[in-house]
Amino acid sequence: MAARGLGLAVAHWRALGTSAQVVVTQPDALPAARAEVEQVLAAIDLAASRFRADSELSRLNTAAGAWVEISPLLCEALRVAVDAARWTDGKVDPTVGAALIRLGYDRTFRLVPAEGPAVHLVVQRAVGWQHVELDEAASRVRVPAETVLDLGATAKGLAADRAAAAAAAATGCGVLVNLGGDIAVAGASPEDGWPVAVSDVADPDIVDDDGPTQTIAIRAGGLATSSTSARRWQRGGSLLHHIIDPRSGLPTPPPWRTVSVAATTCVLANAASTAAVVAGDDATSWLARHDLAARLVRTDGTVVTLGGWPSAEEAS
Repeated sequence: MAARGLGLAVAHWRALGTSAQVVVTQPDALPAARAEVEQVLAAIDLAASRFRADSELSRLNTAAGAWVEISPLLCEALRVAVDAARWTDGKVDPTVGAALIRLGYDRTFRLVPAEGPAVHLVVQRAVGWQHVELDEAASRVRVPAETVLDLGATAKGLAADRAAAAAAAATGCGVLVNLGGDIAVAGASPEDGWPVAVSDVADPDIVDDDGPTQTIAIRAGGLATSSTSARRWQRGGSLLHHIIDPRSGLPTPPPWRTVSVAATTCVLANAASTAAVVAGDDATSWLARHDLAARLVRTDGTVVTLGGWPSAEEAS
């Protein structure tokens, strides 16, 4: 986003293991907006990170099937994850953590070796979101022993939504928050909307992106991109990635290398884009049933748009 050229102000830093960006419509509000966003991200990280030994989620993942008391924030994050799993018919499932660990994604991505020895690829269905027992009234949760929850498909979207809302409320101006391609906006948008570049890889500091790129404008809600071109690593010559099919416990195969979705919230957009990658050939019909605007890129680079997503010519 060419924020400064549009009279906007922008700040960049790293958080939640990815790139973080906040853009505001009033430049003098940038320090206050960034402070609000950083506070939200720090709280989400402490509650829901799989990579911090001191996080609430790590404590839950090592609880050996016992009930665990949790904060209202983790309770919300788990509710969002379970709701996303239900809404996507299990295409997005928070119980895929063990599969990611088996494949080598056992630490924050920047520390995952790009290459390593072969891993034994075994088809193993995820435990299943239905086994997450969430007692919201008592703020406690229980999962089966040896289950590892990973909230990567929803927690970052939740963080973007909460951060944008908090920053807009604190500053009274329009705010865009971008967390590695998970985007949420709040407050009054610029006159022509927020210009957003959509590409094969939403987080360019993770992997270079040489695929098709398009700039669109959004005015409300959220936008998310899920890509098998990012967060990839090799084990024994096999190329692996982070989008897991819960039915097999293995990286999702083609046809899609990237799916971008616009929705009423970033959480919804993220769940939908991930679900579409997992859905494979059924992705376009699944997205159409939910009346979602989306842009899908096949492994051969072919771009498919639906649900009112602008064509390349309309967006230019």
